[in-house]
Amino acid sequence: MKTQLAILVVLLLSSCFRSSPYPGYSKGHEGVYFQLHQMGESNRKACFNDFITADIQYLTLDDSLFFTGRRKIQLTPSEAKGSIEACFQMLSNGDEASFIISADEFFLKTLQTDMPKFLPLGSYFKIRIHIIDLQTEREYEKEKLAFLNWIDDFGEYEREMLKQFIQEEKLEVSPTTSGLYYLNLKPGVGRKVAIGDTVTINYEGRFLNGKFFDSTIRRKQPFQFVYGTEWQVVKGLEEAIGMMSEGEKSLFILPSELAFGNEGSSTGIIPPFTSLLFEVELVKIN
Repeated sequence: MKTQLAILVVLLLSSCFRSSPYPGYSKGHEGVYFQLHQMGESNRKACFNDFITADIQYLTLDDSLFFTGRRKIQLTPSEAKGSIEACFQMLSNGDEASFIISADEFFLKTLQTDMPKFLPLGSYFKIRIHIIDLQTEREYEKEKLAFLNWIDDFGEYEREMLKQFIQEEKLEVSPTTSGLYYLNLKPGVGRKVAIGDTVTINYEGRFLNGKFFDSTIRRKQPFQFVYGTEWQVVKGLEEAIGMMSEGEKSLFILPSELAFGNEGSSTGIIPPFTSLLFEVELVKIN
């Protein structure tokens, strides 16, 4: 049945390609242009209130990548026509596809932020989405309840571990009102970050025991994103980078409520209720 469905999709798409202004793309839900790369094993499309774990990339129309990351979101209705929500509604668990959508609708209306400076008003860009996991709201709440019952006392344990770490390292630092710890390692020489800036950073993420979980330096691939837009970095890093100047290097301690919270990361790398260390260098502001 799945094979027959795949053949039918290919035939339907081939009939649409001729009328599409974008070679290889066909017109789908809410006028969104899409190109299917991979079909999953499920036929159930994403619905409003579903919880979706997905790998997401933003690219210019000439395929220049300017964001990549894994995110877990709850799908909600959008007033914007041809929105990213419409893209998600066209996909099932395991599907991977590219979409061409309006940059104005996405950045100005959906994210309610400034346009990236390299995307002019009225332009379009690509979003590539790979659905990793798709849960109904009931499935998500059931799993969350069972999990929270299991780790009911982890919050207090995390606070004690963080307190001991700061004492053992003899860190003379006080948290911000949000709970973020900020230690400057090298002063910056440029200006502060502003909403809508494209920033390039290098970072190394470690657990309190010193073990690495991520490093752009080891990958030799600095991370670039538009500051102030959703789904880019965790809340604590958003606050941290906003405190920095160009050229600065600083160490930040993020309690779990500013990082991956009581659920941990969707990849399973970061456990729930886990404080994290991020050494961040703000390489460039555009």
